[in-house]
Amino acid sequence: MPERVGFIGLGNMGGRMTRCLVTAGHEVVGYDPDAERVTAAGARSADSPAAVTAEAEVVLLSLPDSPVVERVVRGDDGVLGAARSGQVIVDLSTASPPSTQSIHADLAEKGAEYLDAGISGGAAAAEKGTLTLMTGGSEDALERVRPILDAFSAKIFHMGASGSGHVAKLLNNFLNGVSLSATAEVMVAAKKAGLELHTFLDVLNASSGVNFATLNRFPKIVDGDYLEGGLSSDLMMKDLLLYMDFVHSIGTPSINAAGSVASFGVAARLGYGDQISNRVVDALGDLAGGIRLHDPTTPQD
Repeated sequence: MPERVGFIGLGNMGGRMTRCLVTAGHEVVGYDPDAERVTAAGARSADSPAAVTAEAEVVLLSLPDSPVVERVVRGDDGVLGAARSGQVIVDLSTASPPSTQSIHADLAEKGAEYLDAGISGGAAAAEKGTLTLMTGGSEDALERVRPILDAFSAKIFHMGASGSGHVAKLLNNFLNGVSLSATAEVMVAAKKAGLELHTFLDVLNASSGVNFATLNRFPKIVDGDYLEGGLSSDLMMKDLLLYMDFVHSIGTPSINAAGSVASFGVAARLGYGDQISNRVVDALGDLAGGIRLHDPTTPQD
């Protein structure tokens, strides 16, 4: 039986997930600082996170980072003040695992469950309802909300105790950032060297250099479609820095982070920070003399 769901944060990802929930027959009450996002997604707008929490048994969060999650949960008119026994709060954000564990403990004192559920697949998968979720927290709570999460996800993995879903998400996003920035660098070099890019991608995808970016991103980018609507370069940088902080805290190296951090730092410095992270290829192209993969008139050396 579809039930009333609360949703806080209806941006690029949250809005798409909310539309999937509405399509599946759930009544959704939502909060976003831009109330028009809530109604555009087919949800009913509430005036605060606390108001959403007061109305729904299951509340989903999709927010930019841990400081925002902390404010939404612990702030005035926040989730924590309205939380009650038996409620399940699911954080779909990319967040700091220690912050997640701290919020989990606070909500447990109210008798509420807090699941961290890192998501992967980007805006396209959110639109189709085929996201991958990595969850931490109570397995019983996960099974309770699984029918709701199924509305926008194709695969759901239980990773373990509180925080483990967000750990898995940070590790995944690090590999995502490395493969995207490294592939962007290679594609710029291929263009400047005069290779036919579709054929070169066929080579990569049949060879050991294959990765998510070569399979799913660059076949579109070389034709001028940057797959707008996904993670920005600034948010990618945020995720990379979160990864570095986390691995430092557990005493493991982050030697391979430098190149990706530099690439997205350049993207931000050159004005691409608020654009989709796929535009990192244009930032690296700028450094190579104005290379654009989809521009057949790009000068060759």
